[in-house]
Amino acid sequence: MQLGMIGLGRMGGNIVRRLMRHGHSTVVYDKDPEAVAAIAADGAVGSGTLEDFVSRLEKPRTAWVMLPAGKITEATIDALSKLMDSDDVIIDGGNTFWQDDVRRGKALKERGIHYIDVGTSGGVWGIDRGYCMMIGGDKAVVDRLDPILAALAPGIGDIPRTEARAGRDPRIEQGYIHAGPVGAGHFVKMIHNGIEYGLMQAYAEGFDILKNANIEALPAEHRFNLDIADIAEVWRRGSVIPSWLLDLTAAALAKNPTLETYSGFVDDSGEGRWTVNAAIDEAVPAEVLTAALFARFPLAQATHLCREGSLGDARWFRRPQGAAAASGPGAAKRA
Repeated sequence: MQLGMIGLGRMGGNIVRRLMRHGHSTVVYDKDPEAVAAIAADGAVGSGTLEDFVSRLEKPRTAWVMLPAGKITEATIDALSKLMDSDDVIIDGGNTFWQDDVRRGKALKERGIHYIDVGTSGGVWGIDRGYCMMIGGDKAVVDRLDPILAALAPGIGDIPRTEARAGRDPRIEQGYIHAGPVGAGHFVKMIHNGIEYGLMQAYAEGFDILKNANIEALPAEHRFNLDIADIAEVWRRGSVIPSWLLDLTAAALAKNPTLETYSGFVDDSGEGRWTVNAAIDEAVPAEVLTAALFARFPLAQATHLCREGSLGDARWFRRPQGAAAASGPGAAKRA
């Protein structure tokens, strides 16, 4: 099957490479000609303009946009849609706000163009591990794209099968889900990332307590000089708190036990605050996820003040840079 990819960063480029490994053909476009040339050298068909990109796609066309959420994605999908025909498919695989998906899907449907939102998890490791995908859109279109989605998914691997799942959608065990109509994919991915905020904060706080277990403020008999790297590693094996995030933490600590090459700063990319907004809309308590989001704000503010040297620019952390000023009931909350 053929797929067109717009945006050849680490995620977009690796998605293309994984698809080619599985025998699919690809057409690629990026504003950086060197990125296009690099992927073309691996077997993709390169294109120099958006018009050239669309002309190289077989009908009905399928184009995947893998760009940062916000204005650049909005502008690209708008320009792309003007070049597409009825029954073509536009996929947004970035971290778009789900209400923007609903708005786009409705507008494109009026022109006969299908819109699919794919929340994509896997990062730079997905080329080998595969990508967990949360998909929103019409069932017939999602089913049509199954060869592409199946190739990108991680597969069942060596994860033990869950009991009592007989008769359920087999794609779930392969690592991808058709979550519902347009917007549902990015909604599920939004909550996934909100949970990720909470997990990261929990690990960070726990390891910080372990690291400071030998401070002079404690009685001598209550001090422990603990090997944090070894603790991270042993927790990976048989404990009740393993995760891929812990795997990455253990690997980082093994290479650099003091983590002095890390900034200690993680940006608020948007999904955490959108998760909290959803909890407010639904009147669902979300204390952990909210606290994890707020924990990022002082660091973001301090980092920016160090860069800018002025308190007046502290507004930088209040809205993800590049976020689209979309219309709709969620727009004011995200501002």
